[in-house]
Amino acid sequence: MADVEQTPGPLNGITVIDLTRVLAGPYCTMVLSDLGARIIKVEAPQGDDARAFGPFVDGESAYFASLNRGKESIVLNLKDDDDRAVFDGLLEKADVVVENFRPGALDRLGYGWEALHARYPKLIYAAASGFGHSGPYQKRPAYDLVVQAMGGIMSLTGEPGSPPARVGTSVGDITAGLFTAIGVNAALFHRTQTGEGMKIDVAMLDCQVAILENALARYFATGTVPGPLGTRHPSITPFEAFATGDGHMVIAAGNDALFAKLCESTGRAELATDDRFATNAARAANADALKQEMEAALSARSTSEWLEVLERAGVPCGPINNVGHVVEDPQVSARNMVVSAQSMGGKTLRMAGNPIKMSAFADPATRRAVPALNSARDAILRELAEDKD
Repeated sequence: MADVEQTPGPLNGITVIDLTRVLAGPYCTMVLSDLGARIIKVEAPQGDDARAFGPFVDGESAYFASLNRGKESIVLNLKDDDDRAVFDGLLEKADVVVENFRPGALDRLGYGWEALHARYPKLIYAAASGFGHSGPYQKRPAYDLVVQAMGGIMSLTGEPGSPPARVGTSVGDITAGLFTAIGVNAALFHRTQTGEGMKIDVAMLDCQVAILENALARYFATGTVPGPLGTRHPSITPFEAFATGDGHMVIAAGNDALFAKLCESTGRAELATDDRFATNAARAANADALKQEMEAALSARSTSEWLEVLERAGVPCGPINNVGHVVEDPQVSARNMVVSAQSMGGKTLRMAGNPIKMSAFADPATRRAVPALNSARDAILRELAEDKD
């Protein structure tokens, strides 16, 4: 493909054909874009469904904008012969195709993995779907809520005895997007060694199982089914939210030395040698009693005062920020984790930045604009025509 403006990054020169919509796939391609890849977003005539999802700014979806900045949009109907010819031209020069259709959808159009690999052996084909391209559930539709429920994470979220609770962000979709991006980068490296493309098959349900970490380890080690613990850690104590004189804060004293510092800083030094709390195992066994003791001490001061005291003592702790607090946090600002991009109408929108900081590349505070539907069509068609000359 011809040279176009890209975000400087290690994936400069890589062209990704993005057939995804809504969240898991667009999140993957957003990560690839932030790493420097060119993303050509191929949309159905009605556009990505997320264009109709709120919240809206001047009639434009801020949700869509937050996932699709810096991409180029072209509308193609893959059942139309002329549009298929354009799509074939894109595939000729592409490095990666990313899709999140239900398994089999692209095969029926003649663009599944087997067909594409035969025609373009260097092409990397990445598919993110609810249940993957194998197994008894592969044809089922899935949304974030479904895989959070089926993957076990909802059974671990919330307070003991409370109804099931969804994690507050779409971790079902987002983890699938992240694992797909990891797979694409690994496949690109593999291609430099072998010259061959490969298929990457990522299932949202698989990704939920992969992040169960401590819960899965506990189940296999003990045979006991874990349940929700609120903010409490299942095996490290104290490691949860505590009430203070005017609110709540979190404290994570992950070893005996930190616990001793916590006790001394809160005026309860004797707790560090109390047999109920002298070791982490003892503290975990007596977590409720320890919480009562700690909250009795913490009630004497405000959250802000305790944060100052405990930070000075080197005890890991933090406030429980709402989203408004997060985006104004000086550490978040210093790390450039809130960036801006122009909307389709030219309005400046704020959104999350890229957490991957690289010494070889700048981390710009302003990102390339959000694409209007089909806005890159003319430029892409000219480019394909020039490539044929």
